[in-house]
Amino acid sequence: MSTFIKEIHIRWADLDPNFHVLHSAYYDFGAQHRVEILEQLGMSMRIMQEQHFGPILFREECVFRREMRMNQKVFISTKVGKIKEDASRWTLIHEFKNDKDELLATITVDGAWMDTKLRKIANPTPQIAIDVMNLIPKSDNFLQL
Repeated sequence: MSTFIKEIHIRWADLDPNFHVLHSAYYDFGAQHRVEILEQLGMSMRIMQEQHFGPILFREECVFRREMRMNQKVFISTKVGKIKEDASRWTLIHEFKNDKDELLATITVDGAWMDTKLRKIANPTPQIAIDVMNLIPKSDNFLQL
């Protein structure tokens, strides 16, 4: 897969009093996109529940460049910025762009996989997580950890 891009539909509830997208909505869009990517690549919530693991974030940061507003065409893309060989630690990068390909914002998340029974970092990483993370496109400045 060379790209994973989706058009975002901004709702009234996503706006703040200045009539642009509320800062926390960006994080919600990123989280939704990550779940949709995992689902599309075969790692559903059901599989994670059955195998007792799920993603956990250590850091989530957004850099805002331009306003996002209602009735504007906005696209989110997701790529892997960094990953350990066993996919136990990773960085995902979400870019928000308008229909002129102008960068609106970038979210960077650092994460890992958690064993949901033990409530600790999964060791070893479930094979399906390794396989799926390796299918997500890599960023231009990708780094193997």
